[in-house]
Amino acid sequence: MSITTGDFCSKVTAQTLAEKKQRHERITCLTAYDYSSALLVDEAGIDVILVGDSLAQAMLGYETTLPVTMDEMLHHTRAVRRAVKHALLIADMPYASYHLGPQDAVANAARFLKEGGAEAVKLEGGEKRMELIRRMADAEIPVAGHIGLTPQSVHVMGGYKVQGKTLAAVEQLMHDAVALDRAGVICLYLEGIPREVAAMITAEVETPTIGIGAGPECDGQVLVFHDLLSLGSAEPPKFVRSFANIGEAIGQAVRAYRDEVRAGTFPADAESYHLPKGTRAALEAIAGRTRSVGKP
Repeated sequence: MSITTGDFCSKVTAQTLAEKKQRHERITCLTAYDYSSALLVDEAGIDVILVGDSLAQAMLGYETTLPVTMDEMLHHTRAVRRAVKHALLIADMPYASYHLGPQDAVANAARFLKEGGAEAVKLEGGEKRMELIRRMADAEIPVAGHIGLTPQSVHVMGGYKVQGKTLAAVEQLMHDAVALDRAGVICLYLEGIPREVAAMITAEVETPTIGIGAGPECDGQVLVFHDLLSLGSAEPPKFVRSFANIGEAIGQAVRAYRDEVRAGTFPADAESYHLPKGTRAALEAIAGRTRSVGKP
């Protein structure tokens, strides 16, 4: 399948997202971590593809996002880049790639654009990231913000918990959102916060908001590719909706393959190659002469 008609012909940019917010058109976003999944997502006309650090769990088997490295993130970003023609490609900056000083942070962000082919980077945190985002803007690096439940802060938050449930917490989220908006983020991911708070933020900021576990009032939505298709074994969080049970279908297919190999029914003759008639006849003749020579 290829994208040939309608809006899918145009390349999505940061300006596209801003225009969609102005026109009250919803933004679609999914994660992708490899060439094959990115090709499917891009050809479906999704607006934004995020190479999320969630690949730490979905692809690499880590318990949290914290262990994933710059090299691992760049490896997967490059693979996704090869597939993407339509969507805006954003790459997550992994833990410790932007926490240890602005010079290293900007250099790491630049690698995602120069080596990975990303068109923007995403980093977690609110007001405290303002100066860093401005430095990245000076280096011509577009940045997506991320507030609310920020997985890289899992130990500080004491687990994966909904954020913004008290008046003080709501006020801080509003401060964070406005600060990132003023710093110039191209979009703002809102994760794991009450629907009412996400609606307030979306109405307050000029930048588009993209929610995950933040209710339907956001300007757009994002899901993890594996969650969308029920490809994981873990119990999904409340905000996930499975749109197909591909995991179950894959399991059934693998078990059917196993059983047919064990039974000797795969491969069948129709799935096997055959010698040309002339070569087969010559081999049979040679085999016949060998048998006759061996007789007493």
